[in-house]
Amino acid sequence: MESAKNIKIGLASDHAGFCYKEEIKKWLTENGHDVKDYGVFNEKSLLDYKCVKNLADGVSKGKVQRGIAICGTGIAVSIVANKVKGIRAAVCNDMYTAIKTRQHNDSNILTLGSRVVGLGRAIEIIKVWLNTDFDGGRHAQRNRYISSLED
Repeated sequence: MESAKNIKIGLASDHAGFCYKEEIKKWLTENGHDVKDYGVFNEKSLLDYKCVKNLADGVSKGKVQRGIAICGTGIAVSIVANKVKGIRAAVCNDMYTAIKTRQHNDSNILTLGSRVVGLGRAIEIIKVWLNTDFDGGRHAQRNRYISSLED
């Protein structure tokens, strides 16, 4: 499956996801995407997730269309991203959840665990996630309810 073209995608990671982020950035660029790297820029351990918050802000404000964040499990970056209003970040370490989070939840940030899924599988998950559309319908009503909880 080829990836959707011309999507502006933001990337962020912690130290555990840094190497994956760099490889994913290369793959996205080679496949025609405009990539904004929010950091981190090395494998030095960090105490905060400002780069993930900045990514989520970028998605929320429309500076990038979607985002991908990576840490060891995908959980911490998902929790941080979901603190930002308008973000629907989902941990997806398999193809099925990547499809369903787009179809049913219209997720705008994909989070991955570098210690959970291999790099090749991570790229396959990204391909599916980028190429799956939101189904709308009854899912839109549920998403409106979820969004109402942010207020």
